Amino acid sequence: MNNNPLKIFSGSSNKALASEIAQYLGTELSGIDLKRFKDGEISVKIKDNVRAHDVFIIQSTCNPSNDHIMELLLIIDAAVRASAARITAVIPYFGYARQDRKVEPRVPISAKVVSNIIQVTGADRVLTMDLHADQIQGFFDIPVDNLYATPIAIEYLMGLEIENVVVVSPDAGGVDRARFLAKKMDTSLAIIDKRRPEANISDVMNVIGEVSGKNCILIDDIADTAGSISKAAEALKERGARDVYCLFSHPVLSDNAAENLKRAEFKEIIFTNSIPLTDEKRLDNMKVLSIAPLFGEAIRRIHNGESVSSLFI
Repeated sequence: MNNNPLKIFSGSSNKALASEIAQYLGTELSGIDLKRFKDGEISVKIKDNVRAHDVFIIQSTCNPSNDHIMELLLIIDAAVRASAARITAVIPYFGYARQDRKVEPRVPISAKVVSNIIQVTGADRVLTMDLHADQIQGFFDIPVDNLYATPIAIEYLMGLEIENVVVVSPDAGGVDRARFLAKKMDTSLAIIDKRRPEANISDVMNVIGEVSGKNCILIDDIADTAGSISKAAEALKERGARDVYCLFSHPVLSDNAAENLKRAEFKEIIFTNSIPLTDEKRLDNMKVLSIAPLFGEAIRRIHNGESVSSLFI
């Protein structure tokens, strides 16, 4: 049992989610002032006493990602200098995660850079969800808990009582994620064979598996422009699929993503609130699942020194 008092702080990226998490924990968000100077510099001031406290800072590093990362770093540093006992960076959406390796000469491993600066600034632990690549956990030399939204999604999907289902991965890289969902829902699995000539551009080449006459659940971790998953839906329907459901964790939804999703004519578009959804991106067939109970329970267990492994599956 941790005898140090619990404090929950929120950056500006997703205050609604942070408030939900605090409510789950039966507390309120602690006071913090976040301001901008005229030239764009970020000013941070923690208003509450955090000396010898167990501090959790909630901040998704979504658009504008650089500002939100910098804001997170400054809050961490403020907590360090205010003598917090332990600081956990709670990052529901971890930006730069897609840049986790060198895919060509003379490029950075940006996910490693972000990992470095978070821990060097003073974070003692990181709590995140559905990392684009699991190996990013190894970029840190501090404990990292990578939660999964799949259990929340399964509970919702089972409630829909969809018949004759096949789970579909939109690319080879997401097969493990799709296989896990298929196993839990006791359904078959299909894979989209995709070639990507440039970033955010994909050409669907083939569908591996039987989808004709079936209701498909397309699962991915991130929807950025939603071009890939929308083209995957078109390929499935061309091969005789019935209804196609779209399931992903992080609604980045850049540029014309909403138009792409609308054009794909999904039966339902299901994702979490790891990133706040703006009104201009909202469609009638979208369903947002709250991850506040998942993160709230993880924070409670971390604070109390209990196992969080059961939340990973």
